[in-house]
Amino acid sequence: MHKTIANYKENLLSEFELKKYILKEYNLEDASISQIKFKDTDKQRAVYKIEHDNKYYCLKKVYYEKDELRFVYSSIEWLYRFNLNVPRILPTDSGNRYVLFNDMLFILTPWIQGEKCNYDNYTHVINSAKTLAAMHIAGKNFYPIAGSKLRQGYDDIYVEMNRHFNQLLNYSNLAFKYGDQFSRLYIENFDNCIKLAKLSIESASNIDFNCLNKSLCHLDYVNKNIIFDNDNNLWIIDFDKCKIDYCVHDISYFLRRIMKRESTDWNLELLMDCLKTYDKFVPLNTHEYWYILSYLSFPQKQWRLLRDYYNNINICNKVAFLTLLEKSMYTMENHIKTSLAFRDIILSM
Repeated sequence: MHKTIANYKENLLSEFELKKYILKEYNLEDASISQIKFKDTDKQRAVYKIEHDNKYYCLKKVYYEKDELRFVYSSIEWLYRFNLNVPRILPTDSGNRYVLFNDMLFILTPWIQGEKCNYDNYTHVINSAKTLAAMHIAGKNFYPIAGSKLRQGYDDIYVEMNRHFNQLLNYSNLAFKYGDQFSRLYIENFDNCIKLAKLSIESASNIDFNCLNKSLCHLDYVNKNIIFDNDNNLWIIDFDKCKIDYCVHDISYFLRRIMKRESTDWNLELLMDCLKTYDKFVPLNTHEYWYILSYLSFPQKQWRLLRDYYNNINICNKVAFLTLLEKSMYTMENHIKTSLAFRDIILSM
């Protein structure tokens, strides 16, 4: 059933309250409101499209504190000054960059009209890779304003992939224990999952983390946050997850979203075209290629399904999980083939 603002009145402001207490601060209390997204999790968030006098805005309830918002605000302003297309956080009538009401933080930005990045559009994908490089160049010396919480990543991918590898082994034990249809399918495909996981770990073992470039990173650089406007200009939106991190973390996250799809299906040529495009502007070293291979080769989709299934086996929809696991297995052969070919390319460098 469609969930409206009224359904969440206990958790979120009603339309009347949004106008009275939030939009009034922007002199937009007469605007129309459309709810776009709502996530009622520990980090509750909501997005609304606001229309007023033929102008459109994005009103967002953010899930982090003011010190983190200062970091996000700093990131957007920094990139704006380097001529990247980013929707700036708009001031209230009193000059503030947020509205605080009942311990809830709201921000307002322009609504970017356009088309989200189409992963089946080669030009979209290549332009997105080019813009990611431009963002990393601009963000290399980034520092946030005073009072910001310093967001940093730098997670050790070798440690992370080893942990996930051990979880795959544990899930195989659970599969033998339960022996249901989902579990039998995993057992049948266990060798392929482990082959990819081992390749991921082996690749990560080659990384000297001191050789990885660092910059301001978006960390959710996916099609819904890459918008091509009516003039075909690329806009980067939604900096909620941004951090200072290894550039290759950003690159790898972007590439995995493209590669794992049915229509792109671990297309080696597309992968290399993206990397060559990025490399023209920000040269990648061998350690960064090993990081990308480690990130991409791990069977992330299968690992996530196994985790969610066995953590919720008594309450989950087993038919739905089985269908998803079956679907994920269709790409395994191409995933392995492309990962091994990418490894050979790195070894030949």
